[in-house]
Amino acid sequence: MPAPTAMPAGPDITVADRRWNRAVRQPRHLVTRAVDAALAATGRYGPVTVVLADDRTVRHMNWRHRGRNRPTNVLTFEYAAPHAPGGLWGGDIIIAFETLAREARAAGRSMAAHLAHLVVHGVLHLAQYDHHHPGEAREMEMEEARILSTLGFANPWKAGRMATTRGTRS
Repeated sequence: MPAPTAMPAGPDITVADRRWNRAVRQPRHLVTRAVDAALAATGRYGPVTVVLADDRTVRHMNWRHRGRNRPTNVLTFEYAAPHAPGGLWGGDIIIAFETLAREARAAGRSMAAHLAHLVVHGVLHLAQYDHHHPGEAREMEMEEARILSTLGFANPWKAGRMATTRGTRS
């Protein structure tokens, strides 16, 4: 995809649950940095919306769109199918507060580090990365670690760091 002549203004961020503002210092700034780093790494550009929500909202959306009646850490929704003629690249990323907090606590990571990871993870999904097969998962994990290192965060996939969420990938 050719680079746009004018860069997008940045992601559209909604903090739907106020607990994000207490748990993460400047969550909008962190999300913007994570989206921008992931977009730069993938070479993709287009509108990205990030909603910092709660488990109830994410559970409802997960049921409605995926038939799974439980919250998950992150959901992504693409605006257009890959390479769709006239389609607009981009999408929505919705993150569940309680699930993220639980996973961060279990992994001994800060909420900010885990939020940055899930935002990068969501952007990579929008850029067609996936983790259904071991080779795909390894490629996606390596790209996540590389992007997170540019943001000053440790590799979340180092032994023992994210063992609690590997089985619940989004």
